[in-house]
Amino acid sequence: MSSYLKEKMKHVIAARQTEFNTFKKEFGDVVIDKVDVSQVIGGMRGMPGMLYETSKLDANDGIFYRGHKLFDIREKAPKAVPGGEPIPEGILWLLMTGDYPSESEIKEFREDMFKRGALTKSQEDTIKSFPSHMHGMTQFSAGVLMCQPDSHFAKAYASGVHKSKYWEATFEDALDLCAKVSRIAAIVYHNKYRKAATLPNRVSGLDYGANFAHMLGYQSAQFAELMRLYLVIHA
Repeated sequence: MSSYLKEKMKHVIAARQTEFNTFKKEFGDVVIDKVDVSQVIGGMRGMPGMLYETSKLDANDGIFYRGHKLFDIREKAPKAVPGGEPIPEGILWLLMTGDYPSESEIKEFREDMFKRGALTKSQEDTIKSFPSHMHGMTQFSAGVLMCQPDSHFAKAYASGVHKSKYWEATFEDALDLCAKVSRIAAIVYHNKYRKAATLPNRVSGLDYGANFAHMLGYQSAQFAELMRLYLVIHA
């Protein structure tokens, strides 16, 4: 599954591992100073806390993903509707690889994400059984944790996989989780706000944003576009 993406990630990660190890070896002992106590007390305010490159929020220019402005991404990323909003799958691909997917790549990736998004009957029944007065984020968190027994990383780690290969199992878990959280969130939403309504099933052929809107119980094309934009902005 996601053979295009995984093959691409093999090359991306191998290059990044080499770059990171070289950088660490050369600069690992360099001391970074000029950090004041107020920054630490304020939750590391004003200073990066880790090495990252996926996104940036600029006070003047707004949101960037992999160096691309959000307004440019809205024009160039794959869409379900010509001239419409980007589909979340294309943005996830961009965040992971730094590139926009080709037509064949995004087609396979959309299909794979749909397959990964299925929950077991046991998982769905358990989430549906949560009391409606339970906080929505508590329900959501519990639903996510229920996916842990299927973790690829947990199995790989237990088998003693070398740390240079951690990324492969993490890759599988990350895609599984990204795919499943929309279904988990939809069930929680129905628990909290649409108790009498029937929870719609996922629909093959719809992109991630449209499927999420559909599962929430909203069928208009306009709302699907709104959900695509919402998810892209918050990616």
